[in-house]
Amino acid sequence: MAKWDISRIDEWKGDEFPLGACIPESGNSRDYVTGGWRSERPVRDDAKCTQCLICWIMCPDSAVVAAGEKVVDFKLDHCKGCGVCANECPADAITMVPEGCELPEVK
Repeated sequence: MAKWDISRIDEWKGDEFPLGACIPESGNSRDYVTGGWRSERPVRDDAKCTQCLICWIMCPDSAVVAAGEKVVDFKLDHCKGCGVCANECPADAITMVPEGCELPEVK
């Protein structure tokens, strides 16, 4: 398969884009912000989290950040707010909150 020359992709006009939703290069999703239309975002309660990593496994957008076999954060640039992580969490440690809401203080 021929490799696409996408060096000038930011300058392409409408008729220069490939037809049929072609993806010119694989493995490039991390280069794009895809969570901009999210209406809710996940918030994890550290005290409830058992570090089972089910949220990390189930997230369809790879938006759950794990390091050292522990969940440490969410990549909100990629999270689309689907709520799969909150729905699958057996400890109810993840809550979906409306985008733009202030987080409650943890005491």
